[in-house]
Amino acid sequence: MIGYVTVGTNDLERAAKFYDAIAAELGTSRMMEFDGFIAWGAPGGGAGIAATKPFDGNPATVGNGVMVAFEGKDQDHVKRIYDVALANGGTDEGAPGPRSDNFYAGYFRDPDGNKLNAFVMS
Repeated sequence: MIGYVTVGTNDLERAAKFYDAIAAELGTSRMMEFDGFIAWGAPGGGAGIAATKPFDGNPATVGNGVMVAFEGKDQDHVKRIYDVALANGGTDEGAPGPRSDNFYAGYFRDPDGNKLNAFVMS
């Protein structure tokens, strides 16, 4: 259903470093790049993510209640994605762990403050 998600950034170079590392852990890479915009994913694959400077020229801000979730392969993969995020400028929003009987997730923010998570359901 979702084709892709964009998050705003005020520093595309910093965002690129962060999302390049996350994408590599997820087994993908950049698929599109323009001035002020980079997208990660695979054409014809699952939903991708893009970091962009806002089109209207105003500063990027974080949406309250907005979150992007990356699906991991298993709990160890969720932990690796979380660790990669923190090692590349991300900040902790909730260490990986069980959130319910069949939902395991770790929460973090990118360097611009956008909320993300890595999860797996069993």
